[in-house]
Amino acid sequence: MEAIDEQLVERIDRYVEDLFVREDTILAECLKDTAAAGLPSINVSPNQGKLLYLVARISRASRILELGTLGAYSTIWLARAVPAGGRVITLEVNSHNADVARKNLIRAGCGGRVEVRVGDATATLRQMIATGEPAFDLIFIDADKPRYVDYLHLSLQLAHSGSVILADNLIRNGRVLDAHPEDELVRGVKAFNEAIAAHPRLESIILPIYRSKVDGLSISLVK
Repeated sequence: MEAIDEQLVERIDRYVEDLFVREDTILAECLKDTAAAGLPSINVSPNQGKLLYLVARISRASRILELGTLGAYSTIWLARAVPAGGRVITLEVNSHNADVARKNLIRAGCGGRVEVRVGDATATLRQMIATGEPAFDLIFIDADKPRYVDYLHLSLQLAHSGSVILADNLIRNGRVLDAHPEDELVRGVKAFNEAIAAHPRLESIILPIYRSKVDGLSISLVK
């Protein structure tokens, strides 16, 4: 694989961000406090946040499900996209992360329309299915990569025709090109990529994301 000009990639990413995103102080403070609380810097980029917001607006999503909250940076983008009376449910396995996220959501003025549910995402999804949780218009998967395929199958049971499913971190700096990857994270997203490509209920594409490395964000439309 040819070397990537990281400086050029970062300049292009910054160009797009400066032109289209104009990140506000609330989002900047969210990132600052997330880092101060000791959470890893693995949130979506500002450009990805704007993309999530636009997809949610274009699809007119009023019910959104997010898998993987972290400090709620992406959650805020999604919450800003839902109309009055809309709802975002975000799942987070780590209680400390959830506490940080709730504080960030309250400061962003999103606390009233976002519910943070703490616990194992697989178990939570199964409980939601069993209790008849209403379908979601948009689902964003950004949690532990080895279980991405499980999350996909469970999420489809909480989707309807016309729902949009997005997932992050799907290229892994090109390592998905390996025929037999040793890294379980790469194996997880590679299996997910193949699953959304072949699933009869989905029309999908992966958008390459260029920052300091190459990654990808998928968009799937449920038939």
